[in-house]
Amino acid sequence: MTPTQIAALIVAGAFVLLVVLLAIPLVKLGRTLDEATVAIRKAHENTDPIFTGANSTLTHVNTQLERVDGITANAKTVSGNVSALSSLFTATLGGPLVKTAAFSYGVSKALRARRKRKEEPWGKHSRRKGGRK
Repeated sequence: MTPTQIAALIVAGAFVLLVVLLAIPLVKLGRTLDEATVAIRKAHENTDPIFTGANSTLTHVNTQLERVDGITANAKTVSGNVSALSSLFTATLGGPLVKTAAFSYGVSKALRARRKRKEEPWGKHSRRKGGRK
C-alpha cells in the first residue's frame, strides 16, 4: 500500500465516522418530529369539542344579551313614564297642593299664637302694659 492509499483510507474512515456521528442526532430529531406530529394531531382532534362548546356558550350569551336589551328598553320606557307622570302631577296638583300646605301652616301657626296669647295674657304678646287688675 502506498502512502496515498493509506491517506485515502484514513479520510474514508473519518468520513464514515462523521456520517455515523451526524446520523445519531438526525435520528433523534426524527423521533422528536414524530412526537410533535402526534401531539399536533391529538390537539387537532380535541379542538372540535372545545369549539362546539365555545359556540354554544356564545349563542347562550347572545340570547342573554338580547334579554338584557329588552329589559333595558322597558326600564327606559318606565323611567320616561314616571318622569311624565311626575311632571303632570307637579303641573296639576303641585301648585294647589303647595298653596294648601302653606295656607294650613299659616293657619296652624296663627292658632298656636292665639292660644298662647290666651294662656299668657301678660306675656310679651300682650297689648296691655300694666296687665289685668
